[in-house]
Amino acid sequence: MWHVLGILAAAYGGLALLLFIFQSRLVFYPEIGREVSATPGQIGLPYEDLQLKTSDGISLHGWYIPAAQPRGTVLFLHGNAGNISHRLDSLRMFHRLGYSTLIFDYRGYGNSGGTPSEQGTYRDAEAAWRYLTEQLHIPSCRIVLFGESLGGTVAAWLAGRQKPAALVIASGFTSVPDLGQQLYPYLPVRWLARIRYDTRAYLRSVAAPVLVAHSPQDDIIPFEHGRALFAAANPPKQFLELAGGHNDGFIFMREAWVKTLEDFLGGQMDAGCK
Repeated sequence: MWHVLGILAAAYGGLALLLFIFQSRLVFYPEIGREVSATPGQIGLPYEDLQLKTSDGISLHGWYIPAAQPRGTVLFLHGNAGNISHRLDSLRMFHRLGYSTLIFDYRGYGNSGGTPSEQGTYRDAEAAWRYLTEQLHIPSCRIVLFGESLGGTVAAWLAGRQKPAALVIASGFTSVPDLGQQLYPYLPVRWLARIRYDTRAYLRSVAAPVLVAHSPQDDIIPFEHGRALFAAANPPKQFLELAGGHNDGFIFMREAWVKTLEDFLGGQMDAGCK
């Protein structure tokens, strides 16, 4: 009896230790579609190929897609898998809406150097923000932060430290410990988590208007996370209910999604810089 319990306890402890040591591999997936397989030019968009330097010396690969007479500029922060070449549809959408876009790969993703980490993604976002505001001299009040999934957390973190025109969080989560506890209810994930990505906490410091979009059918991040983020955001704020899975909800809701984005972003741009 005690022998069996000892084996079970050892196995449980070993599993918890593995989660603690290798949790970065459960959060970051740079190896999925690592190759940059296409460019904006292949879908008819003008673009500039960029190398952004972070405060700790990492070189990041990105694209700047200018609009002829931009209504504003979108800083696009993608999710935890794939790379910038997998977001061409979104780049085309923003271009058609009249927005310039800066998109980049986090350290360790695509053609960017370094290794992924939570603090690293924050530094990466800061480097992109500095490029827009210091090199292109775009006023912060003309910049929209757009984050999908994990990128929603990075966008919320940056929005709490800067003064963007607006923040959009698409299919985001409240925090890694919250999500991890749901995925592994039999483990003390909240105690083991070294990676936090606390979107809900970051939202409390965001003064910009916020749009949260999430689907009840999201197969990766439960719908309740989106509703909780909306509840945590300061007004003015808006919620859009999508339909479909984590990676295709925007396709199923394309017309409503594009219309909502156009109206929401247009309202912020029309308000102008104050």
